[in-house]
Amino acid sequence: MKNERVVIILSTVPESESPRIAGTLVSEKLVACVNATPVRSCYRWKGEICTDREELLVMKTRESLFPRVMERLKEIHPYEVPEILAIPVWGGYRGYLDWVLGETAPGEA
Repeated sequence: MKNERVVIILSTVPESESPRIAGTLVSEKLVACVNATPVRSCYRWKGEICTDREELLVMKTRESLFPRVMERLKEIHPYEVPEILAIPVWGGYRGYLDWVLGETAPGEA
């Protein structure tokens, strides 16, 4: 377990969808923790400039689960093309990293 790396996954979601998406991923043990914070997003979509209030989900999980988290997010996310970015964690408090790994034990949902 200690050789596995932790990753942070980022995804913006509509404010109203944040609790449902976070709760689903945590209850399925795909992620250990989700932090949600309000953000304003400005982006181009289908030729239009859009500005939206969203929530940024900051999710912590094990690297080996990233493909499953990405697939599940695509299933439950309301956007046609959801933001799903994985960032490797190269360091951190070992106790916390071990907790993330323990809470995302594969096959123990």
